[in-house]
Amino acid sequence: MASDRKSVLNAMMAHQKRLADTSMRKLFAGDSQRFRKYSATCGSMLLDYSKNRIDEQAMAALFDLARAAGVEARRDAMWAGEPINVTEGRSVMHMALRYGGTEPVKVDSKDVMPQVREVLSRMKKFVGQVRDGSIKGATGEPFTDIVNIGIGGSDLGPAMVTAALEPYTRKNLRAHYVSNVDGAHMHDTLKRLDPKTTLFIVASKTFTTDETMTNAHSARAWLAKALGEKAVGDHFAAVSTNLEACASFGISEDRIFGFWDWVGGRYSVWSSIGLPVALAVGYDNFALFLKGAAAMDSHFLTVPLEENFPVIMGLLGIWYRNAWGFATHAVLPYDQRMSRFAAYLQQQDMESNGKSVMLDGMPVDYDTGPVVWGEPGTNGQHAFYQLIHQGTSVIPCDFLVASNPHEEMGQHHQKLVANCLAQSEALMLGKTGDEVETELKAAGLKPAAIKALKPHKIFPGNRPSNTLLYRKLDPATLGMLIALYEHKVFVQGTIWNINSFDQWGVELGKQLAKAILPKVSGEDRGNGHDSSTSGLLAHYHRLRS
Repeated sequence: MASDRKSVLNAMMAHQKRLADTSMRKLFAGDSQRFRKYSATCGSMLLDYSKNRIDEQAMAALFDLARAAGVEARRDAMWAGEPINVTEGRSVMHMALRYGGTEPVKVDSKDVMPQVREVLSRMKKFVGQVRDGSIKGATGEPFTDIVNIGIGGSDLGPAMVTAALEPYTRKNLRAHYVSNVDGAHMHDTLKRLDPKTTLFIVASKTFTTDETMTNAHSARAWLAKALGEKAVGDHFAAVSTNLEACASFGISEDRIFGFWDWVGGRYSVWSSIGLPVALAVGYDNFALFLKGAAAMDSHFLTVPLEENFPVIMGLLGIWYRNAWGFATHAVLPYDQRMSRFAAYLQQQDMESNGKSVMLDGMPVDYDTGPVVWGEPGTNGQHAFYQLIHQGTSVIPCDFLVASNPHEEMGQHHQKLVANCLAQSEALMLGKTGDEVETELKAAGLKPAAIKALKPHKIFPGNRPSNTLLYRKLDPATLGMLIALYEHKVFVQGTIWNINSFDQWGVELGKQLAKAILPKVSGEDRGNGHDSSTSGLLAHYHRLRS
């Protein structure tokens, strides 16, 4: 880090040492205004970060770190279209995809908004015609199923959003997502579908992504076998910029939706990659999804750091990763429909900030991106919360919950919210030995039994969490949440002085897979690999024969 960045980083470390033996119980007991001081709002959304190992001095040091690292300047450079993705020489302009204003948004001195609006307009028309039955399959029947074929950002984002917005879908137009090159994924999807009423979307910018194109050709063969080659054009659309390859596949130009090299894959759900989402929930709801993200963009770009959701959450992540040495971060939505949210954030965070060199190519000498994981509550409470509460590793958590459900079913939602709030409180408070002893005495246990059981029922507490509370998981709110985490990752990458927008670590495995494929298929019986890989190949062929 630069010298000024290092000095404020050292100040941050000093605050960690100062607070190391101070419990959050004590901090809450000593400050009746703690919730008010350490919470913020964005519209109706509330961020409560009071259950963290912080005080005013520590937070001031963290905001100093953000300023020393140039978070504001780099944020503004991103929005100005500067090529902050230095290893690929690209701008990072996913915010333009959801921008609803009238000002020009420029990349290389060219306003990109006319292109963005033109693609959105084409999407709106196509979505409307599929949903109202104007666009039909080759046999004249309306589509009942949409299958998106993609991988990575072309799958995780749309699949997560579609699941989260299930209340806005309709039962006679179902969305499916196939990503894994494992043939089981495509087979198990197709076996429930009727080719006459199935529309496929192939999502690959270059139309060369190996897993996607393998799946796409299998889907094409399935359809052509049932309906004939001429039916392919009626049942396929593409999200791609390779018009020639799409045409060779049999997809007409009016069904090809493009996007741009200033849109990274894990930031692309806002673009035409979101086409299956728009088909599933309707274009008007997709537009609200974009609008919610734009509201968080405006918040990130204009609100002071001390009240800025992405900055606060990003800094707390830095605080725990670098000052405290906590290696993982759990994201725990108390919403079953957010079941894919943690998986989506794994790519968003770990592909972005899983880096070990700085922007200038020099190695970092500090930890970068955490391991991100999680599952919806309350299921997780009966799985891994034991480790979060009483394990040897401290795991900072984000709890997400809506005040209002989509379904009013007795006390279901009240119990869900009660569990969410109780978990964050329990992580903060823990349970002392004296409290355990009092509880066991009240239960009538004898002294010997109390002595034996007491250590097992102590909870250390003092385990940090944030809580995001919002009115309802609607399209706009979901857009806000995704954009919030995008910008959080950006803040952390800026402070770590790394490039959050490339992913060279994805490439090596792909290259080696191409080299190994002929040996797996039996076309090449040569060696040239390490003894483990060679041994695995030999045993694979023995099992096949």
